[in-house]
Amino acid sequence: MALPLMPKATAVWLIDNTKLTFDQIAFFCGLHPLEVKGIADGEVAIGIVGQDPVASSQLTAAEIARCEANPAANLKLLAPTVPLARQKTKGARYTPLSKRQDRPDAIAWLLKYHPEVGDAQVQKLLGTTKATIDSVRSRTHWNAPNIKPRDPVSLGICSQSELDRVLLLAAKRRDSKEKREARERERAGIEAPPAAAAAAGAVPLDEIDGDED
Repeated sequence: MALPLMPKATAVWLIDNTKLTFDQIAFFCGLHPLEVKGIADGEVAIGIVGQDPVASSQLTAAEIARCEANPAANLKLLAPTVPLARQKTKGARYTPLSKRQDRPDAIAWLLKYHPEVGDAQVQKLLGTTKATIDSVRSRTHWNAPNIKPRDPVSLGICSQSELDRVLLLAAKRRDSKEKREARERERAGIEAPPAAAAAAGAVPLDEIDGDED
């Protein structure tokens, strides 16, 4: 099934501007209903600007009204009249000159909303450098006063699928790290001798309460 351009941004707009059900929006945007609910609750797609599918000729207002009146109906994507996207080419990412001035905003968005994404991933996704990332992070960038966190997809620097892939990988790495650290803490607790607290001169809570009285 064909999906709209920028599915999550489209879902954001449909949630904010229509009475469609989560299931209808999920079906049209190729998302899970729980993911759509997360967007509505502000837990998913934080910072993503809504994309109007009517303005981009992917839906008609009449089609939205039809599905609002019938929760069992599904939205039908309009056939595109122009190519929707260029094929991705191999090699280093090239960012058009007109978009390069927006990269600091995209970097700021990732640093603010997705700190789990490593600098190397940000470099590859946005076609930027470690020095630029560091300058945005430390607010020493030459244009720091004017930098505002903006979604790189809405800026046209990367596609939604590319961003989703990076976020998914970063989330998996973060979860793996947290589980590893939890195991290490648990192992350290198990290996600690039972008499460790007494040897350290631990004082029972009832004695502490008595001193305070």
